[in-house]
Amino acid sequence: MTSSTQSHGPLHGLRIVEFAGIGPSPFAAMLLADLGANVIRIDRLAPSGLGIEKPKQFDVLARSRASLAIDLKHPDGVACALDLIGAADGLIEGFRPGVMERLGLGPDVCLARNPRLVYGRITGWGQHGPLAHAAGHDLNYIALSGALHAIGRKGAPPTPPLNLVGDFGGGGLYLAFGLVCALVECQRSGRGQVVDAAMSDGAATLMSSIYGMFGAGLHSDIRGDNLLDSGAPHYEVYACADGEYVAVAPIESKFRDDLLRRIGLDPRHFPDVDDRAQWPAARRILTDVFAGKSRAEWCALLEGTDACFAPVMSLRDAPHHPHNVARGTFVEVDGVTQPAPGPRFSRTVPPEPKGARQCACSTAELLAHWRIDAPRAKALIAAGVVK
Repeated sequence: MTSSTQSHGPLHGLRIVEFAGIGPSPFAAMLLADLGANVIRIDRLAPSGLGIEKPKQFDVLARSRASLAIDLKHPDGVACALDLIGAADGLIEGFRPGVMERLGLGPDVCLARNPRLVYGRITGWGQHGPLAHAAGHDLNYIALSGALHAIGRKGAPPTPPLNLVGDFGGGGLYLAFGLVCALVECQRSGRGQVVDAAMSDGAATLMSSIYGMFGAGLHSDIRGDNLLDSGAPHYEVYACADGEYVAVAPIESKFRDDLLRRIGLDPRHFPDVDDRAQWPAARRILTDVFAGKSRAEWCALLEGTDACFAPVMSLRDAPHHPHNVARGTFVEVDGVTQPAPGPRFSRTVPPEPKGARQCACSTAELLAHWRIDAPRAKALIAAGVVK
């Protein structure tokens, strides 16, 4: 670390109040906390039953921030939450539309208390529209966006892509982006606002390039029939002799020729993949070739070349790949291996993330850090309103 490098992250100094939820809202809060924001998570007093219960150190999405349980059904609890919000730059909530309003913590109330507040809301369907109040999960939201229909192999049903496209890509990441955008604007205007992030909207935005290609007639609405959806043999995964897989993606002809030469094929005699009619023949050849060596043998031959090649790594193996090790792509926090914060910054380098257990402190200390004086904190604790 050079003398000009700051080890507190680019969001150092920002204060964010997060209302505990599952999936996209804690992910957005984690992204901000990872990059230096001071985030406090407000939990329920009683266990919520949200998500899958696990030891605290394995709750990766809760890292790098402290939490405070508040009874939001008690007037003093709502008042305490408003005090925290009054000292904050931003707020994150992921409840159904109307829940925060019924708690007495809706945008109108909070912005009246803190006119500079950026009030971030994440839902599946958005704050308005025919489906706004309906229950749902990632799979439903990406289904409506067109993304789910486009993912899968030809002749097979759509393939759920974990919950990456809705919850995390189109949800939490877009909420964090929207919050930071509104915070930048607030520096100019001095005024807060509401950020309405919907996972169905975000998933649609992630499909922008595909919709553009579809409109131009360059992408079929049939799964597994296109360049990027397993239709093309030169953008595909292949099984190796040991049952492991490799991914090859030499879309450009110069990279394709490099791959073919390295695996022992003459590009001049290989099927012309610019002709879709020759895709099946090309796939059969590549399938047979890659089945002839182990993944390790292919890695020794192809990694680090312009063949557009990578081994398909498991969750267990990915943290140990030499490239990931060299870049510090994964870190160990509280004994748990997990992805490191990103992206990277040359000057305002974030500190190492802390596990949820490592962020624990006394209730009084945490309240004091958020500008609630000792006598009031003592009264709130004694009344059981916070813990």
